[in-house]
Amino acid sequence: MSEPLVIVGCGGHGREIYGVVQAINEVSGEPWKVLGFVDDSPSEVNLGRLERLGVPFLGDVGQLAGMPDEVRYVIGIGDPRVRAKVAAKIGASRGATAPLIHPDATVGLGNDFAEGVVLFAGARVTTNVTLGRHVHLNQNATVGHDSELGDFVQVNPLAAVSGDCRLGERVLIGTTAAVLQGLALGAGATVGAGACVVRPVPSDTIVKGVPAR
Repeated sequence: MSEPLVIVGCGGHGREIYGVVQAINEVSGEPWKVLGFVDDSPSEVNLGRLERLGVPFLGDVGQLAGMPDEVRYVIGIGDPRVRAKVAAKIGASRGATAPLIHPDATVGLGNDFAEGVVLFAGARVTTNVTLGRHVHLNQNATVGHDSELGDFVQVNPLAAVSGDCRLGERVLIGTTAAVLQGLALGAGATVGAGACVVRPVPSDTIVKGVPAR
């Protein structure tokens, strides 16, 4: 029997997650039934895009509170700071989804994934990797051996986190960026697109360039 699922956020990232769910359903006997999307401030453009997908808009995030206990949710918001705030608003009264792993993602052995993790098409996770709550690895992102990614980390398309790295909560790794072996990035750090991180990054710091500064 399919589990009912609501996607929080009807922007591009949320609609991409809908695609991940559809891909999972195609190969795994439809474990998920998407009831629709919730969003506190949807644009008319995005509501129109939902309509074209044929997926209902259910109202604001508060609608989750009135749904049956068996309804699960996934947060489809790309900004890790906003994702953390939404998770706090929803609270602990409703469990998140099990990890959503696209069939074209690759997952090695000995990994530990928390609730709400999403792996998009082409994401690669090797071995002994820990992914915290609501971590998202976007298309063709990679995470190397023995790395730990804290809650709400976002790794954007084609970015690479090398082995034995430590990323704090709400870290954002921009598209095509690289984090070299064994480095630590503090909570809330942001790595710009195309950057190459060669030294540790303090919390709440933005770095960009090659090497990243």
